[in-house]
Amino acid sequence: MSVNKVILLGNVGADPEMRYPEQGVCIAKMPLATNERKGDLEITEWHRLVMTGKNAEIAEKYIRKGTTLYVEGKLRTSTWEDKLQIKRSVTEIYVDKFELLGRR
Repeated sequence: MSVNKVILLGNVGADPEMRYPEQGVCIAKMPLATNERKGDLEITEWHRLVMTGKNAEIAEKYIRKGTTLYVEGKLRTSTWEDKLQIKRSVTEIYVDKFELLGRR
C-alpha cells in the first residue's frame, strides 16, 4: 500500500495562469506560499499548484494573488532535458479539492 497526499494552507502568490490545451480542457497553475516560524526567523516555502477541470474554472473566477487557500492534492514530479542538455525537474501539487478561506 502507498499514499500520495499533500495538505497545504497558504496564500496564493500570483493570479492563476490559465491554459486551454484543447477545447473543453482548462488548466490553472499558480504559486502557493506557506510560512513556518523558527524562533525569530520566518521561512517561506513556495509550492506549484495545478488545477484542472471544475477546480480550474473556479480558480479562474475566484482566486487572486493573496487569496488564502486550503488545498488537498497529490505530488507529481516531471523531468526533462533543456536545450543545453541539462536535466531539469519540477514537483507540482495536483489539486483534488480546495477551499477559499479569504483574502489578505
